[in-house]
This record gives sequence, C-alpha cells and structure tokens, in this order.
Amino acid sequence: MLRDYPPILDELGRGAPVALKGLGGGCIADAAVAEFADGYKVFVKRMAGVPGMFESEAAGLHALAASGAIRVPQVLALSRDALVLEMIQAGPRRRDFFEDFGRRFAALHRHRGKTCGFSHDNFIGATPQPNQPLDGSWESAGEDDGSGWPAFFLERRLRFQVRLAAERGGDELLRLLGRSEKRIMEMLGCALEPPVILHGDLWGGNYIVDEAGEACLIDPAVYYGHREADLAMTRLFGGFDRSFYAAYAEAAPLAAGHEERLPIYQLYHVLNHFNLFGGGYYDQSQRILQRYAAG
Repeated sequence: MLRDYPPILDELGRGAPVALKGLGGGCIADAAVAEFADGYKVFVKRMAGVPGMFESEAAGLHALAASGAIRVPQVLALSRDALVLEMIQAGPRRRDFFEDFGRRFAALHRHRGKTCGFSHDNFIGATPQPNQPLDGSWESAGEDDGSGWPAFFLERRLRFQVRLAAERGGDELLRLLGRSEKRIMEMLGCALEPPVILHGDLWGGNYIVDEAGEACLIDPAVYYGHREADLAMTRLFGGFDRSFYAAYAEAAPLAAGHEERLPIYQLYHVLNHFNLFGGGYYDQSQRILQRYAAG
C-alpha cells in the first residue's frame, strides 16, 4: 500500500492504491496509472498552476459522451489539480478500424449546438481557448444557422492566437492576418453549416484503441463549430488512414472547396504550436497566411 499518492484517489472509495506508475509522452500534464488491491486501475492526470484546465477537460468529455457516437473515458473524480479517468485497456485495432472510426466521427458531427462556441472557455493544450459566442453569453445566444461561423473562427481562434504570437515577437503575423482577413471570411462563408460538436484537437495522439479494437477519444478541446475544422486537424500531423476519410465522406459528404479551406483551419493549430513550443511553427504560420494575404 502506497503512502504517497494523489489525494484525489481517496474519492474512489477503494482505499490507498498499491501501485502508481508514471507514464511518459504527455506534453502538458503528468500522467500515471494507479492500481488498487483488487487489480482495478485508473488513469490519473496531474498539473498544478493552470486553474480550470481539468474542469474544462471533464466538461468536454461529458459533452462528447452525451452524443453517444464514439467512446470517451468516463470521468471518475475531479479536482483543481487532478483528473481521474476510466482506464481504457488497449487492444489491437479491428480490421475495419479506420472505416468504423470515420463513420463514428461523422455521427459525432451530427450533434448540433445552438451557436458557435461552448458554455465556457477551455484549453487547447495549455493555451486558453475562448469560446464565448460573439453575440453574447452562451445562455443568451440565439440559434445560429452557421452564418456566424466565419466571424467566430476569425475572432476567437485566429486573432486570439495571433495576438499571443505577437507577444512572443510575431508582429509580422498580425500584419499578415490583417491582409488576409477578407479572403479568409469569404472562403469560410462559402460552405456554411449549422454548428456541431467538435473534439477540437483531434490528432493521432488524441485517440486510443480500446479492448474492442475501436477508437476512443481523449484530450478534447470541445466547442461547437464547423466540422471541417475538426477534420483539418486530423490531417496536420498524420495518423489517420485514407479509409477514415472515405468512410466519413460517405456518411457525411463535405462541401465543395473543402481542400482550399483546409490550411485556414490548420493555421489555428500551427499558431497554437508556435505559442506553446516556438520553433519552425512561426515560419509555417507565415506561409499559410501569405496564401490568403492581399497584395
């Protein structure tokens, strides 16, 4: 029996854990697996000094789970500095893993929200992600048919990240975004759809394969918006088979021109990576903006 372990584990009512094994690979929070005397295991995330991070993650997981479209870990306990989740037992991918994943992701995107944004702000990695609708609070916001999306994405996503980048010395990005805004608004306005629930940060490291060989989503940055934004992130760093996209498109065809809009949506994540990690993401952000900047 361990003496030194996260106090949040006491909330599970199983007594003290007998083992606590740290896991590598986390970019933001410390992760570990806690095991109890009966063999029961849970996943524990810890991080101090970022108020609201785990509350936001738990809310996002609850929102995704409510769709019933795709599995997410169950939230077992929550505190300011820690989050305890169901331990997903990893298994081999089923033969049609990516086809099934694509269909389930399309099903997730059928769950509408009343407007763009979310009931509260959250995080994309360790970066704050503002989600307040442009026309007021979430509670008072009216129904949006999708026409508010271009302005929401420009203000709450691109402008917000570019302002952060400018604080890191990326003043040129401010100028380029100013020259690009008209074209970006025009392009995002070409394929308006009602806002749907988004994972918000789905790359190859933010899904796992469960014991049934099916996909399970983790580490969300949930909000309601245009589904092309979710799909764009899946294509930024790889990790998704072509059959994922074919199955998705069969279940929920995309509007014409989605390939041309792809870099705009990826820009949000590239900017965020610059703000988190620096490096070559600045040059990549510049190249994307230059594609849309007016002469």
